[in-house]
Amino acid sequence: MNLFKRAWWRLRGHPGKTVMFVGLFFVICTLVLSGFLIQSAAARAADSAKSSVGVVATMQLDVDALINSGGASNSNGARPGTIGAGGDLHSKLVDKVCKSSVVAQCNYTVDSGAAPTDQVKLHRQGEPPAGQDTTGTDLFRAAGVRDINSVKEFRNGDSKIVSGSGLKPDSETGLIVIEERVAEDNRLKVGDRIKVRVGEVDPRKGGMSSKKVEFTVGGIFRNGIVDTGSYVPAMADPSNQIYVTPEGATRLQGKEPTADGAALREASFILRNPNDLGRLKEDAKAAGIDTRIFPLSVNDKQYKAMVGPINKTADFASVTVWLVAIAGTAILALVIASNMRERRKEMGILLSLGEKKPKLLGQHLVEVVACAALAIGFAAAGSQFIAQGIGDQLLSDQVSSAKDSAADSGRERDPSDSTGIEKEDTPQAEPIDSMDIKLGAGDFGAVGATGLGIAALATIVPGIRILRLNPRDILTKGD
Repeated sequence: MNLFKRAWWRLRGHPGKTVMFVGLFFVICTLVLSGFLIQSAAARAADSAKSSVGVVATMQLDVDALINSGGASNSNGARPGTIGAGGDLHSKLVDKVCKSSVVAQCNYTVDSGAAPTDQVKLHRQGEPPAGQDTTGTDLFRAAGVRDINSVKEFRNGDSKIVSGSGLKPDSETGLIVIEERVAEDNRLKVGDRIKVRVGEVDPRKGGMSSKKVEFTVGGIFRNGIVDTGSYVPAMADPSNQIYVTPEGATRLQGKEPTADGAALREASFILRNPNDLGRLKEDAKAAGIDTRIFPLSVNDKQYKAMVGPINKTADFASVTVWLVAIAGTAILALVIASNMRERRKEMGILLSLGEKKPKLLGQHLVEVVACAALAIGFAAAGSQFIAQGIGDQLLSDQVSSAKDSAADSGRERDPSDSTGIEKEDTPQAEPIDSMDIKLGAGDFGAVGATGLGIAALATIVPGIRILRLNPRDILTKGD
C-alpha cells in the first residue's frame, strides 16, 4: 500500500493528534518566523542608519609622530616651544580626500580670533566690572569653516542667514559673515569692505598684533540668543561670533595660506560604511598626506547610539530562534516517540505483511511534514503582526535602557578628539525606536526550511528504533 495514502488516512482518522501536531508546529514556526522577521527589520534599519548618519573618521595631528619624523624642528624659524608649519594639515590636500568615493561628507574648521578696529567694534551687552582686565577677551571669536551649513547652530536652526549668503566650499577666501547686532552697531551691510586685526600676540612686541586683515561682508546672520543686558566677555557673547573661510582664519592667526591652502589641525570625514576606513587611508596617501603624522581614527559613536538598541533586539531574537528550534525539536521528538510506541502493533503488522522499514519510517515523516507545512502556512499569515508587537515591545525596552545608561554616563571620551572630551558640536543621534516588519520570500523560505528540518529531525531520531526491530519483536515484546 502506498505510504502517502496511509499517512493521509492516519491524519484523517485521528483528528485530535493531527490538530495537536499542527498546533505544536504553529507555535514553533510562529516564534521562529517572528525572530527572522525581527532580525531582517533590524538589518534594514542598520543599513538605513549607515546612510543617514554614517561613521565619522577624524584626521588629526599626532605630535609624537611629528617630532619623531623631525618635522617639528625650528630650523624654519618657528618660535621655540611651538609645533611649526610641519604640523599643518593643508586644506587643498584634504579637499582631494573629500572627493573619495567612500566619503559622504567632509568638513574642517580653523579656530581663530579677531581683534576690533576703529571700523569694526565689538557688540557689548554691558560694561565690565571696574578694574577687570578684558584685554585677552576683547576679541571676535572667528571660525574658519568650509561650509557654514555644517555648523551646528545653522544645522539645527538656532542661527540663520538674514542677508547675503553663507560660506560654501567654493566661496572667495576674503568673505566674512557677521552677526546682525554687530552689523547694526557698526552700520555694516553686505558688500562692505572691513578690516579687523589679527587676534594673536605679536612675539616681537609682546602685545596683541597690530596687523590688519581685510574682508568683504558676504552675509549677515541672526543668532537666536537674545541679549540679557548683563556684562558678558566679548568672546563668550554669541553676537561676536564671526565666520570666515579657512584661508581667512589662517590670516587671522598671523599666517599666510600657502599654495596648498589653509593650515588645519584636523579634518573630519563621514564615511558611507564603517568598513571603508582602509580605502580612505589609501585615498589620503594618494592625495599626498602622511597618515603617520595625520592618522585617521574612527568615531562611530553616533552610529552605535542609533543601532545599539535595535541590534540588541535582533540578538535577542536570534537567541530566541535557536532556543525555540532546539526546544521544539526535543519536545516534538518526545511526542513522536510516544506516538510511535502507541502505534507499535500497527507497525508490527505492516512489517509482517512485507512493508519495508524505510517506507514505514517515511510514512511517519510524511505525516509530520504535512502537519508542519500546514502550520508554516498559518504562521506566515499571522507572524508579521505578532513579530511587530513583540519587536516593538523589545525595542522600546532597549531604547529606554540605552537612554538611562546615556544619562548616567554623562559626557564620554571621544576617541577622535585629542582632548579626550566629547565635542560640543557633535550632534547627538537618537536611537532607532521603531522597526518596519515585512514578510519576504527569504524569511518564508528560512522558516520553511527550519520547520521542515525540525520535523525531519524529530521524526528520524526516535524512528531509528524502527529500523532495528523485526515484526516478531514488535508484536510479542513490550515498549
